[in-house]
Amino acid sequence: MTTPPGGPTRILIADDQEDVRSGFRLILGSQPDMTVVGEAADGLATVDLARTLRPDLVLADIRMPGVDGLEVTRRLAGPGVPDPMRVLVVTTFDHDDYVRTALRDGACGFLLKRSGPGLLVEGVRAAMAGDMLISPQITVRLLRNLAPASAPAQVASAPPSPLTTREREIARLVAEGLTNAEIGEKLFITAGTAKTHIANIQAKLKVRNRVGIAAWSWENGLAGPVPRE
Repeated sequence: MTTPPGGPTRILIADDQEDVRSGFRLILGSQPDMTVVGEAADGLATVDLARTLRPDLVLADIRMPGVDGLEVTRRLAGPGVPDPMRVLVVTTFDHDDYVRTALRDGACGFLLKRSGPGLLVEGVRAAMAGDMLISPQITVRLLRNLAPASAPAQVASAPPSPLTTREREIARLVAEGLTNAEIGEKLFITAGTAKTHIANIQAKLKVRNRVGIAAWSWENGLAGPVPRE
């Protein structure tokens, strides 16, 4: 990918673990359209540094000393902030309350550290494009609370699907929480091809992210509710 006309995306990394910050810096710094402009190990330092550096995007862990990443998100991107910034939450902790609070207070995505470097890079680019990326594992849990107890019974009377057979298959796998790489392995295609299919599905369904695809899949009987663990 070429560097955008305005220069690479300027990123501030906020995490209390030095090895995590170092790993993120290596991943993001290797991308031609991204550059790391600062690092912070606690919440208060993150807020101060973000207001000083004015990065394009802040990567924020949740559990940090001082104030946590949720409060950092609220202060930098929340309702009423006169000059909100993009904050992408990247954390080990995926509790439902954390997800809801982060998204309510302006986060432009919620990723799990275990999702891997590919999704991290994808999440940054999605945020800069005005989209929102949520780790597939979280997508399933978000929808668990929205879906009916069983799949719709009147699937036969639904309007014709705008998706091809392959796209419907991929939409079902998205609803099951699979990553692009896992979808690729299951369907014997590359992760890049899976990503392209997902982008086409989003355009056809007029949804902004994987949550929208999963919701459509559930509403049209392609996938059923995920049982609670």
